[in-house]
Amino acid sequence: MAFNSLEYAKLYQTELDKQVVQQATSGWMEANAGQVIYNGGNEIKIPDLNMQGLADYDRDNGFVKGSVSFKYSTYTLTQDRGRTFSLDSMDVNETNFGANAASVLAEFQRLHVIPEIDAYRYSRLAAIAETKGNSKEYTLSEDSILKELYGQIYALSDLGVDMSQLVIPISFTAYGVLTDNKSIQKRIDSGNFQQGGINLSIKTLDGIPLIPVSSNRLKTSYVFKDGTTAGQAGGGFEPAAGAKNIHWMVLNRTACIAISKTDKVRIFTPDENQDADAWKIDYRKYHDAFVPTNKVPTIFVTKGA
Repeated sequence: MAFNSLEYAKLYQTELDKQVVQQATSGWMEANAGQVIYNGGNEIKIPDLNMQGLADYDRDNGFVKGSVSFKYSTYTLTQDRGRTFSLDSMDVNETNFGANAASVLAEFQRLHVIPEIDAYRYSRLAAIAETKGNSKEYTLSEDSILKELYGQIYALSDLGVDMSQLVIPISFTAYGVLTDNKSIQKRIDSGNFQQGGINLSIKTLDGIPLIPVSSNRLKTSYVFKDGTTAGQAGGGFEPAAGAKNIHWMVLNRTACIAISKTDKVRIFTPDENQDADAWKIDYRKYHDAFVPTNKVPTIFVTKGA
């Protein structure tokens, strides 16, 4: 059968997007993008639904008329990232190209793409919480950590957020302080958390999922390197100057609409590649995270002093 680069590219795009949702610690945020329209490129359309509240029923005139406004607003995905890879023709032929290319792309996403997407999303939420005044500094302590957490949990509950809709991404350092405290352990239980069609076994705090996150993904701000300027040639990301550690976030699960799309995977055979006797793979990823204005108050962030 002749090699079909188009079919390979389509398959890779689907599987790479699935891998991000399943393996990113923030992958659950993409469940909120169910009604988002994406047709390629850096634009998405998010639906806005508006309607009026209840009115009095009149026995003579009947119901007060209401209206429903359902329209799509266009947003731009600000994170436009990519890389190109070469697989030497002496190492890879048409027979084993599929398996080798899939391994390279999956490992690239696991080591570089997924951590960067997590880091961007959490720092984006931290910045949004800061503007709302829902961000505070705190020094970790076994004696006070539960009080701090529940202060934010109850604040969200007071806004009408059901506790069953809360989720807590938490640094491994803070996770250790919380779960090692014997007086708190009776409130910690095991549970399941669904993400990307798979069930994850996690710890919960009175039923609220605790999502442990590596500290390199939980900073208040980052530099996402362009790969070309001085000091950024290696690409990737690193904490920005003055960035602070995030201990945890208490979030309404539906607050953040996260999008990640492998917009384009292009494959060139060694005969098509003009630069080298090698298979060439172009990888491009768009991603971003949006919080509707009415959901901004439902994000709380606790960071290091």
